[in-house]
Amino acid sequence: MSQPVPPPGNPFADGAAPQQYPVAPPPAPTRDNLALGLVAALVTALVTAGVYGALIGGVEREIGWAAVGVGFLVGLVAGKVGGRNPVLPVVSAVLALGAVYLGQLVGIAVLLSKQLNVSATDLFLEEFGLLTEAWSETKDGLTFLFFAIAAFAAFSGAKKASA
Repeated sequence: MSQPVPPPGNPFADGAAPQQYPVAPPPAPTRDNLALGLVAALVTALVTAGVYGALIGGVEREIGWAAVGVGFLVGLVAGKVGGRNPVLPVVSAVLALGAVYLGQLVGIAVLLSKQLNVSATDLFLEEFGLLTEAWSETKDGLTFLFFAIAAFAAFSGAKKASA
């Protein structure tokens, strides 16, 4: 889009106020940046995993709609930041799976920290094997359903956000 060209001559010769010409709009934000989309999706996955784990630890059970939220947010951010790259929905689904798993481990750490009077962070960092063992013993069909729902929500969220 071009700006209008002022008429020739001095516009202030007759003492009139200067004319106001429209300002060009700012350029559109850059999209289709795969690397930035992947980084944004990874950061979103880590943050939502922590929130999901705190929620699990607080209410002492897994929550399906929260897993959907984790997946959708990861996909939404990847699609909005990264654009239409076909890799982003797939990577978003994988990151959502990891975020839900990590969130479940954080939730177990919070629950065990209440029982053992130990910091959940210390438990998570120092006894990771114990947490994965506890997760293996408590997994059921719903756990895998939450994984599937989160992955689907991430994939579709990335597709819709980039459209």
